[in-house]
Amino acid sequence: MTVRYRSRRGADLLLRERLRRLAHERRRFGYRRLHVLLRREGFRVNHKRLFRLYREEKLGVRKRKGRKRALGVRAPIPAAQGINDRWSLDFVHDQLTDGRRFRILTVVDDATRECLALVADTSISGARVARELNRIVAMRGKPRTLVSDNGTELTSNAILAWAQDTSVAWHYIEPGKPTQNAFIESFNGRLRDEFLNETLFRSLPQARTALESWRADYNNQRPHSRLNWLTPQAYAASQRGFAPSQSESSTQNPFAFTAQLGNMNRQALLNAG
Repeated sequence: MTVRYRSRRGADLLLRERLRRLAHERRRFGYRRLHVLLRREGFRVNHKRLFRLYREEKLGVRKRKGRKRALGVRAPIPAAQGINDRWSLDFVHDQLTDGRRFRILTVVDDATRECLALVADTSISGARVARELNRIVAMRGKPRTLVSDNGTELTSNAILAWAQDTSVAWHYIEPGKPTQNAFIESFNGRLRDEFLNETLFRSLPQARTALESWRADYNNQRPHSRLNWLTPQAYAASQRGFAPSQSESSTQNPFAFTAQLGNMNRQALLNAG
């Protein structure tokens, strides 16, 4: 008599369906971040079981092919000690569907990983950067140190005067060494991979609206691996001495943002012909 083992493993139909929907909405999220989102929704599943389902459903994130870059010596950057201890800022470039290019000023708190601003415009001068920094300072206080590269806007008289008037130490990295500003470079990579490469922009006002929606999603919904999978806002709240519950931090629909972007993309494609 032949005895064969018959698996008692369930089909996990509901979990598989939700996993597929999440992976479709968050196309650049790996199984670890999807696992955090599923547990927020009440699914009791460990990461090994989820990884098995993730592979069976063929949901792996495809790596984007990039050009080869020369590797230089990487110097470690000291960790920020607390909220507003150090901010980093930089510029990212993109273009509209009609070919017009625009720039995005990105500002990040290195300690909490919060995105403090995403300012889009066709041209951003040093005076405009100073105004945006004043706006952020009015909402959350000023930083002890600011880190940036040596771009013309960030070494202008307007920025030098702002740093002197506000008594904020402005640290410039060495030319040609963006790894010395690693926090903003990492954030810019996430912004490019998860949002800019996934979205078509028809106009500058639409780009500003979409950027602000993504910023809110990044701060309030996206789990961050370096923050023990907390969101930047939840981590910042814990550093201030109070931590909102998961239900409070997830009151907004986390998929409304990506659904809105999908509608924007479809409409942009129709307009482009």
